[in-house]
Amino acid sequence: QVQLVESGGGLVQAGGSLRLSCATSGSIFSISTMAWYRQAPGNQREFVATITKAGTTNYPDSVKGRFTISRDNAKNTVYLQMNSLKPEDTAVYYCYARIIMRWGTGPEDHWGQGTQVTVSS
Repeated sequence: QVQLVESGGGLVQAGGSLRLSCATSGSIFSISTMAWYRQAPGNQREFVATITKAGTTNYPDSVKGRFTISRDNAKNTVYLQMNSLKPEDTAVYYCYARIIMRWGTGPEDHWGQGTQVTVSS
């Protein structure tokens, strides 16, 4: 089995910063894309940042220039540095990883349990 465990969420004032971490563990042969998504109450889950194994990143306009995704392939861990936070960034943030568990098998989508980020005005 594979586990993704997020940490680093919390309460912060507008303009502040937080750094989220997501550590993967279990039966892992290879991880390709890793990403962060978020979901605010009453809204659909939305894409926040993605990073390939080679380090290519992508962001939506809503967070571009404020958020930075990075990963440590040796530790199978992905990070999200969030700066200049706004109240509209308040949401549960979910880690995503596309994982091949064994050689010769196809990739599977895995999600973390989520971590709450609350930005006060």
